[in-house]
Amino acid sequence: MKRVFRWKDNTFERLISAIVLVGSLLLIADPAFGLVEVFPKESLSVWKAIIFGIVEGFTEFLPVSSTGHLLATKEFLNVGETELSEEAIDSYIISIQIGAIFAVAFLYRQRLGQMLLGLFGKSSQGKQLLISLVAAFVPTAAIGFVAADFVKEELYSLWPVATAWVVGGIIILLAERANILKRDGGRLEELTPQKAFLIGLAQALALWPGVSRSLVTILAAVLVGLTLKAAVEFSFILGFLTLTAATVFELGTDGQQVIDSFGYVTPLIGLCVAFVAAVISVRFMVDWLEKRSFAIFGYYRLAIGVAAATLISTGYF
Repeated sequence: MKRVFRWKDNTFERLISAIVLVGSLLLIADPAFGLVEVFPKESLSVWKAIIFGIVEGFTEFLPVSSTGHLLATKEFLNVGETELSEEAIDSYIISIQIGAIFAVAFLYRQRLGQMLLGLFGKSSQGKQLLISLVAAFVPTAAIGFVAADFVKEELYSLWPVATAWVVGGIIILLAERANILKRDGGRLEELTPQKAFLIGLAQALALWPGVSRSLVTILAAVLVGLTLKAAVEFSFILGFLTLTAATVFELGTDGQQVIDSFGYVTPLIGLCVAFVAAVISVRFMVDWLEKRSFAIFGYYRLAIGVAAATLISTGYF
């Protein structure tokens, strides 16, 4: 798989390491640190915002479900105990995606620029890709608009997430065993709007927390005839549009509640950290798939799904 970007040094890796170090020091220095309850309730401190940003950025584009990881992180950090803060933190979990959105815009700026030229009739390939992108976005947007309240009320808990983690892990391993992800296929420019529409329908499955938008779109794109390389790229670009729309919608409805509950500084810190972590995550995934298989993500999902189910069953959550 050809790299879509290169760095001359390890600036981002060093930056994220520094962030992790600072977060660790803040944890040690936190006055509420203790044996019984490590994380105080009803707050979103700077270091908690850093942790949320790291989790969001690293998991958003990997086939492991960022929403599931963020919901589990919320439980570990004991954030959101009243109805008001519960709603606010769930909105924050969605709005922090802005950092990941910027990461894709930065890394795939040439492809996005091509589509912009296509919008103005200056690139036939850009126009074709833009039409396919819209065709994939429409079914997800329609289903998401109708099901948004149900998803938040019924599925934003760890049992649905743990179940989706395990099922998704099994599907990845079965796909690997059947060599589905190694099939020959077409380039991204060959994707038709009809096939893109099917990818969009599959993406709607990711409304269930824990399913993973990246997982279902990559699998769907391969099944409709793209190479794995093309499927990954389309998944990322479709994610850019889908996450942007979801974030704008969320901020338009509950954005003020996020600000009233957490202010401006800590959400902004989380967003910036998410950007850095997402850049590293996308680079990792592209590099990994050049040489290795998807199987590692399947085993990871099985492990974390079983671990989550065990913690829930024993009353830890």
